[in-house]
Amino acid sequence: MKTIQFKDYIVRYLDYIDPQDYSDRKDILVLLHGLGASAERWLRVVPTLSKSYRLVIPDIIGSGYSDKPTVEYTIEFFLEFFQDFLEQLDIERMNLLGSSFGGYLAAEFAIRFADRVKNLVLAAPAGIMRSSTRVLDQYIMAALYPTHENALRAFKEMAFDPNIVSEETVKDFVNRMRLPNSKYAFMSTLLGIRDSPNFLPRLTRITSPTLIIWGLNDKMIPSNYARELEAIPNSRLVVMEACGHTPYVEKPEEFNDIVLKFLSKKR
Repeated sequence: MKTIQFKDYIVRYLDYIDPQDYSDRKDILVLLHGLGASAERWLRVVPTLSKSYRLVIPDIIGSGYSDKPTVEYTIEFFLEFFQDFLEQLDIERMNLLGSSFGGYLAAEFAIRFADRVKNLVLAAPAGIMRSSTRVLDQYIMAALYPTHENALRAFKEMAFDPNIVSEETVKDFVNRMRLPNSKYAFMSTLLGIRDSPNFLPRLTRITSPTLIIWGLNDKMIPSNYARELEAIPNSRLVVMEACGHTPYVEKPEEFNDIVLKFLSKKR
């Protein structure tokens, strides 16, 4: 666990690399979490992915245990943050994997800075739904009223198999949403997504090979939206069966296998 400073704000991130195996030649894989989440959301895939890549996983500004300033959480603000984050870590080019809101941020970054993304992986990215869903509404309710009951209900609805939801996940979410300014940052980010320009007409600007992953049983952002992302040139869609909104949590082994084969070009 490390920190950097973005403007006057502290940003926390996880950096996985064996100090005895460090090499500038080792590929970097940056992971971007979803709305209201933290870097820990990726922990079930870290042990396997970190064998092949240096993993850099930020708590995106306004989320996790990073600072949550009173600002407008627009896509421009997040892009400014992410550019500064990469610059401070001296990351010029990388593999980029984003989930939900993190997928939206990853796609926007790849649209605007195509030469900096070696390979792009989008796991049920946000930014394309035309209306809310019942599960998203429940998740928003859990963020605004972070009780154990509300959070447990939201996470169970988000998953295909509700038994996958751990007590640790629920408690961590509740604790983080009770931190100062967490609710404001959550809602401001949600409004920022809603009010941002539609990125679908600009998907053709993504030049990096792109993998799109979706859970067939995703009730947060339904998998029928996946086809719209196939407008990305050189893209491939994989739909994981018996899986909800977070395949890297629900089926980490299968998720890792799909991602690693894509990144190594064994397709």
